[in-house]
Amino acid sequence: MKLDTDETVLEEVIKEYELAIMNHLFSVKKPTGSGIVWTWINEGSKWGQEPGNSISRASVIMFLNRLVDEDLLTWEDATGKGGHHRLYVMELSRPEFAKKVIDKFLNTLKTIKDQEKM
Repeated sequence: MKLDTDETVLEEVIKEYELAIMNHLFSVKKPTGSGIVWTWINEGSKWGQEPGNSISRASVIMFLNRLVDEDLLTWEDATGKGGHHRLYVMELSRPEFAKKVIDKFLNTLKTIKDQEKM
């Protein structure tokens, strides 16, 4: 994640379409595949209804996997057409998510500060 201080709140660390996906994940209480998220962001979301706004399925998958790598999203293995795939699950509440992101930034800043002392 990168910090963009020209934006506000979560938009400081994620793109607008990513924020829309996050809001969707917070509202869905069941495991969700990348295809469903991709269809929703491009066709069902307010962001996707704006002229010129569309995002590739690969970008959606990379964002979801980045959240998994950052330990902000979990996944379950599922089988289906084409073999195994991930079903993503948002197990954190909004406050828990925000705390985890803030803690990650603070720990990174502390590490940078500690390295500068050397």
